Amino acid sequence: MSTKCFGLDYRTGQPVRVEFGAAIEAVDDWVGDSSSIETFIAPGFIDLQVNGFAGVDYCSPGASLEEISRSIQAQLATGVTRIYPTVITGSEEVMQGAFRNLVRAKRELPEGSVFEAIHAEGPFISAEDGPRGAHPVTQARPQSIEEWKRMQDAAEGNIRLLTMSPEYDGAAKFIDEVVRDGVVVSIGHTKATSAQIADAVSAGATMSTHLGNGAHSMLPRHPNYIWDQLAEDRLTASFIVDGIHLSDTFLKVALRAKGLERSVLVTDAVMPAGCEPGDYRLGEVDVTLHAAGNVTLRGGTRLAGSALKMPVGISNLMSRAGLNLRDAVTMATTNAARVGRVGGRMRGLNPGERADLVEFRLDRETKAIVVERTWVSGKLYYELK
Repeated sequence: MSTKCFGLDYRTGQPVRVEFGAAIEAVDDWVGDSSSIETFIAPGFIDLQVNGFAGVDYCSPGASLEEISRSIQAQLATGVTRIYPTVITGSEEVMQGAFRNLVRAKRELPEGSVFEAIHAEGPFISAEDGPRGAHPVTQARPQSIEEWKRMQDAAEGNIRLLTMSPEYDGAAKFIDEVVRDGVVVSIGHTKATSAQIADAVSAGATMSTHLGNGAHSMLPRHPNYIWDQLAEDRLTASFIVDGIHLSDTFLKVALRAKGLERSVLVTDAVMPAGCEPGDYRLGEVDVTLHAAGNVTLRGGTRLAGSALKMPVGISNLMSRAGLNLRDAVTMATTNAARVGRVGGRMRGLNPGERADLVEFRLDRETKAIVVERTWVSGKLYYELK
């Protein structure tokens, strides 16, 4: 039996009726009295970079299924319907244990299908302060095809996004081989030269991970690896729009340089996201969630992921970067689906697509978003009480 939802189309603001089962069956103009309709309907949000949430660390092999389930449910309440759980740089043993644990959760949990695939953020990243970010210096290392194969074996082939630095010898050859297996390679945590970035893109890299972050605090005026990636039209860039990681001016310029079609919103959320301020542990590093919302290495100021929730990121794109609702939601939905190769999610609110849907209210003055319902493949997973 089909389900029907009524709301305002996020693209046009016009009232529509969406009919769906596991997939969207019809999207029709609503011809009845629409004066009381205040909720918007959009494709469910997609987050390509989530290190943890609600006190649960996806980088930990010891995270229980119960804990992971709770973290997924907490994200469903934010309108997120597809997640790339992200494992950061660590030892082979720890990373492979985390991969196995996430695959088990994907397979065994009732809401496990929300884990679309896995994002490996490392370990093949720069070991230099600045580009390395909060990743442990002792574990950053050059790429190895043998280790990569062991990573995929542990993940049962579920790693579909790899963030790496092309600064090491042989990186282009490595990228070519990984891309041939259908994996998206994203440039990040790098000090690569212009030539190395160009070679990586020619070899098949198609994305930049949280561009503008994971970088030196001081760079040459030009050239530098941020300009190189901004200028490369074959790279789609993800951005952490929490008002902390990026200044509003950089965000506006970066979005203009990449264009809407090559821009994606991610949270880069870590396990303290959705929790009270305090001290936590992320992988092998100790972090603090501050009252202002920033997550830093304990005792310092270096950022270590974020506590961002996707609706807040969308709101920030409107209030800080001047985007309209349609374009802000696009960065969190169809753009993410396209670059992450999420099947059945690339055409938005259209018949034939997966019925991953979010209903929300928008404060037109403050741009704040309140999620009311979240559907995954036609099943209601969250409803605001």
